[in-house]
Amino acid sequence: MSTALEVLPDLDDPAFGALFDRFAGRRVVMLGEASHGTSEFYLSRAAITRHLVRRHGFNLIAIEADWPDAAAVDRSLRPRDGDVPPAQRPFERFPRWMWRNREFAGLLGWLRRHNAGRPPEARVRFHGLDLYSLGASIRGVLGYLQRVDPEAARTARQRYACLMRWQQDPITYGRAALDPAFERCEQAVVQQCRELLARQLDLAAHDRDSFLDAAQNARLVASAEAYYRAMYQGGAAGWNLRDSHMFQTLAQLLEHHGPEAKAIVWAHNSHVGDARQTDMGLQRNEHNIGQLARQAWGDGVALIGQGTHAGTVAAAHDWDEDMQVMKLRPSRIDSFERLCHDAGAPRFLLDFTSPPGRALVERLAAPLLERYVGVIYRPETERWSHYADSILPRQYDAWLWFDQTHAVTPLDDHQPHSGVADTFPFGV
Repeated sequence: MSTALEVLPDLDDPAFGALFDRFAGRRVVMLGEASHGTSEFYLSRAAITRHLVRRHGFNLIAIEADWPDAAAVDRSLRPRDGDVPPAQRPFERFPRWMWRNREFAGLLGWLRRHNAGRPPEARVRFHGLDLYSLGASIRGVLGYLQRVDPEAARTARQRYACLMRWQQDPITYGRAALDPAFERCEQAVVQQCRELLARQLDLAAHDRDSFLDAAQNARLVASAEAYYRAMYQGGAAGWNLRDSHMFQTLAQLLEHHGPEAKAIVWAHNSHVGDARQTDMGLQRNEHNIGQLARQAWGDGVALIGQGTHAGTVAAAHDWDEDMQVMKLRPSRIDSFERLCHDAGAPRFLLDFTSPPGRALVERLAAPLLERYVGVIYRPETERWSHYADSILPRQYDAWLWFDQTHAVTPLDDHQPHSGVADTFPFGV
């Protein structure tokens, strides 16, 4: 490994971002993380993002977050006449600290300044890929239709009626939907999505951004309804539906914004790394956005993961509990992370597409354990809760290593109780 690694400069050194010029020709660059609560992972992704935006024309940022939350952020980055302030602050659901942290806030401040001096068509856009905003997305569709076509809004309200009572507790809807009578609800929300999309030509002609927002919310409602039903069917259905939705959202954004669109994706390693090279795909028949992107776009996408040996991490002990700064155990001796630690460099890049990197891919063709920490960290059962086999050099195009890492700094670490967390049972 020592012959393939490239020692990283400080994160605030311009030379750090310049190391990723090698991926500037890709249309999509996905930036992963081994936990949802590590400062270095956020700061490194922010530095790479700034460089790709400033030097290489990347103009779309898509994150593992709900569409309405990200849309509220997008409106703050690209203010438009007639914008209505959001009903509540974005990123309020568990886990708050995942996006409400100082490291990420610093990037948003930079994006706001970057956009300020540019014409509307040249501003960086900001979108969410996830599907956990059932209630907010229903309200988004109804609010849009009420403005442009009140009669269509009445029809949509009737179609969404079967979901209205479950907006605050969609998990319970999934249980209730085991009753065959709820099949009509699935049909109704899908039909609503189809009808809205069928009107794209006339509605988008007046306001493309508002139509995109409504259309993605309608797609999200349909996906979320199916997702919460799938959770009670067991197997890979729920995970696969979620990552398929994230991939389809990304693909639709690239199509909507045209051939000049170039996207940077922020998501967990478990979503970014090609699932075909992990237990997820090989044992559990799960796919993810990284795999789907590789299958669709080949060398047009770069998958970049990140890992660490030890330090501290922001996480919760259980669902909907407050964030804690926890000690991250040293990596296991039988893990890929331990190989990185034993290489002796405090931080480095492995480029598996370079000649030395390709040689490493051949030498490390057998599965090794890889650590995944989501929003929950359970060190007492770490082997079974947070490690899985993977062929990491085939899972990613590149790997960023930070030997010792620190927890993110939350903007607020108290988590208001909101019932069963929407990320259950995955946490990533």
